[in-house]
Amino acid sequence: MSIIIRKVQIDDVYDYAITHINCWKDAYKGIISDEHISNMYAQLEERVERCRHSIENLDGFEYYCAINDDDMIGRLIFSKCRDEDKLDAGEIGAIYLIAEHWDKGYGKQMLEFALSELSKAGYEEIVIWVLEANKRARRFYEKHGFVQDGTTKKLEIDKKYIVVRYIRKTTTGDR
Repeated sequence: MSIIIRKVQIDDVYDYAITHINCWKDAYKGIISDEHISNMYAQLEERVERCRHSIENLDGFEYYCAINDDDMIGRLIFSKCRDEDKLDAGEIGAIYLIAEHWDKGYGKQMLEFALSELSKAGYEEIVIWVLEANKRARRFYEKHGFVQDGTTKKLEIDKKYIVVRYIRKTTTGDR
């Protein structure tokens, strides 16, 4: 079974915002507090407007959604890397699926799509930042050829978290 990966349209912003929250609820269960996730739902309208603004003003980011049976089940964001020491690299800023769609190959499909698009854009190296505590995501990226490069930083969400940087070469390296 396959999913459709397509650019997010303005008409999608409500579903995209809900998908964002639902994905976080699943991906970060036991990591990010339930209170923080609940607050995300409480601020839904604000999140919808932020999503609308982001999609209307891309600022170098590409916003995609994963569709299965007409339902939005995931989200994907990629761009030029924002790290000062990796300005020639591409970056996957977000890749998430709702938990009921895990372990079906959809995450791999989304990852391969992002890698292909970033490779077509001329990036030979891809960066992704992952919460250190998110062992499931880290195993996924390691399984697909990403390697930690030793770089970490702190990220404030509901508290301070350590995020670790993973790097992978694109398969084609076309420029």
